Amino acid sequence: MANIRESLHSKIHTWMKMVGFRLNSSNVVKKNNLTIDHYFFKTFNFIEQRKADSTGKSEFVCFDTYGEKMKVRSLLDLQSAFYENLSELR
Repeated sequence: MANIRESLHSKIHTWMKMVGFRLNSSNVVKKNNLTIDHYFFKTFNFIEQRKADSTGKSEFVCFDTYGEKMKVRSLLDLQSAFYENLSELR
């Protein structure tokens, strides 16, 4: 299961670089040893939450066009929400 999570992490970060996402903010919660990164591109935002010592256990959350929080379980989840968000801009 760890290999699947690590590959999801690398797939998402590869896709983010291709599209041009930027890191908006990064917060560290020292009490829980947790890092929270906020990425954005135009009007689309998503959050990566991970333990500082392990990228393989990253959790990704994005928001649909109605502002509802969606847990990202695959790259397709993130891409679908992203393109739906962009289509609403027109």
